[in-house]
Amino acid sequence: MISRIVFACTAGARHSTRRAGVPAILPLSLVLGIAGCGSVPMPSPGALSSYSKLGPTEGQLAKSRVFVDRQALLAANTVAIAPTKLSPLARSRLHEPDSERLVANALDRALCIDLSDRFRVVPPGQRADMTVQATIADIVPTGKVAAGVSKVATLGSSAVLPVGVPRLPIGLGGLAVEAEALNPQGAQVAAIVWARGANSITNGPRVSEVGDAYGLASSFASQFAKMLQKGEKPPGLDLSLPSGQKIKSELGGAPKNAACEAFGRAPGVGGFIGSAVGAPPSWSDTAGKQ
Repeated sequence: MISRIVFACTAGARHSTRRAGVPAILPLSLVLGIAGCGSVPMPSPGALSSYSKLGPTEGQLAKSRVFVDRQALLAANTVAIAPTKLSPLARSRLHEPDSERLVANALDRALCIDLSDRFRVVPPGQRADMTVQATIADIVPTGKVAAGVSKVATLGSSAVLPVGVPRLPIGLGGLAVEAEALNPQGAQVAAIVWARGANSITNGPRVSEVGDAYGLASSFASQFAKMLQKGEKPPGLDLSLPSGQKIKSELGGAPKNAACEAFGRAPGVGGFIGSAVGAPPSWSDTAGKQ
């Protein structure tokens, strides 16, 4: 099923369902759900110190270009996280108060938690083996009306069917990010240009213009963190289980590294409930407003 979803995100609905072997008698809602995937370009706001070492565009569910200095990354033990920036283009997409801070903070918090699996995270300004800086290059806003209709349909169908219907393949949002890690001398030791759109299967609708971008911020953080931890290109599909410290932090507990407190604690159970009912992330996540 995963391979079918990935393929559907890179081709048209009719073509993808035929090639993936989806029977023509499947319900239209399921076919649309499999085919529904947001499209996000990979703009370049010039946020990286260098683009010369980036490899070719790769990936299906998420598109990325990466550079890794494996030796430098494996030798690093400490990392500082500079607050995520937004490009002028990304800012121009948003109209709701606190939207940009909500997404940027969610990205920083997720990145801090993920990097804590291997590195000791220190506050910005303190000496570290490398400093990470991310810039949100673009945000494709989520269609709030479509998200609301999708959530109502899903909740309604789940009351009478074993599973809910897929999300409507309209109004899907997306996120594009550029990020790099620099050594104490300012030399680039890793970089990534990344873009991903929400899809009808794995991204539940939330009634907010940044509903999808908020969730995809964690997807980016996970991929970039693994790249820094292992000193190699991140896997296209990661099936590894989260660490104990990550589970604790995502449930709202104290993070492993005190420096992560600067980004607030995860909404925990309230966040999971809010996501389940399609509530805006701002209802449960107040850390971005600090």
